[in-house]
Amino acid sequence: MQADGEFDLIARYFKRPSPGRMLGVGDDCALMPLSAGCELAVSTDMLVEGRHFLTDADPESLGHKALAVNLSDLAAMGARPLACTLALSLPVVNHAWLEAFSAGFHALARESQCPLVGGDTTRSESGVVLSITVLGEVRRTHALRRDAARVGDDVWVSGTLGAADLALRLVLGRLPPDPERLRATRPALDRPTPRLKLGRYLAGVAHAAIDVSDGLLQDFGHILKASHCGADLWLDALPAHPALADLDESLRREILLAGGDAYELCFTARPLWREQIEVLGRQLGVPVARVGTLVRGQDLRVLDGAGQVVPVAYRGFDHFSEPCGDIA
Repeated sequence: MQADGEFDLIARYFKRPSPGRMLGVGDDCALMPLSAGCELAVSTDMLVEGRHFLTDADPESLGHKALAVNLSDLAAMGARPLACTLALSLPVVNHAWLEAFSAGFHALARESQCPLVGGDTTRSESGVVLSITVLGEVRRTHALRRDAARVGDDVWVSGTLGAADLALRLVLGRLPPDPERLRATRPALDRPTPRLKLGRYLAGVAHAAIDVSDGLLQDFGHILKASHCGADLWLDALPAHPALADLDESLRREILLAGGDAYELCFTARPLWREQIEVLGRQLGVPVARVGTLVRGQDLRVLDGAGQVVPVAYRGFDHFSEPCGDIA
């Protein structure tokens, strides 16, 4: 018979050897060294069943995504992962689910060199609740803070936009069934790739960055607000995922500008770094697109190919007013 106590579950599914001089799972606190000249970067995200993922979500993919969305925050700060913690609340103990979830979680933890070093488990009265904290380090003065953008900076976006949002619409039946589009986009929704290497190489090159989790306009707007800048974004320059081709133009535009769950980096940098950023993207195998410029003022304008302002009334995902926004 399998033991179902809290400490049995932790030992079986989540305790792993800690690397180097790190003290991990099994004590009151985790201990880890910081490199000389670095600052600690910390971020926490919560994922709630029914709001961030469906009840029938594949547990292995959920384990991957739960960590990936947190690692994306470290990428946006230009930080190197050090370790993570996991708080897990379960309505029932399901060993098959835990086996798959922990496998997906630990696989990405190994790949990103971000070991699990602590956390907590408890029983919930309803669905699964996940809370993950990631810890990283970044060189002093090199962090990609939201308030560091400057007028005249180029605006860049990594990868492509729209795949995860399109997949979500198809999964929820908000669009007519389209198996081919769903096959092409579902991996972006279920197993996003945090741009950790890109973020680390941009530290000291870019001024500001943010990961696109709740929609490009909403997330980029946080940089503009913090930096007291305005911006012109070029609609035709936005890197759309190929699966968005042939969609109704108004729908395509909405997905590009307001679709969440992309976990790509939107960042700003001085124009003199253009060539180096393009070379960096090629070296890392991550497409980077220059999509706009920062201007004086507080307005965020979207311009079409003729330079005309495109009226938009979109907003990104709101965690308090919309169910199932970032579904895995």
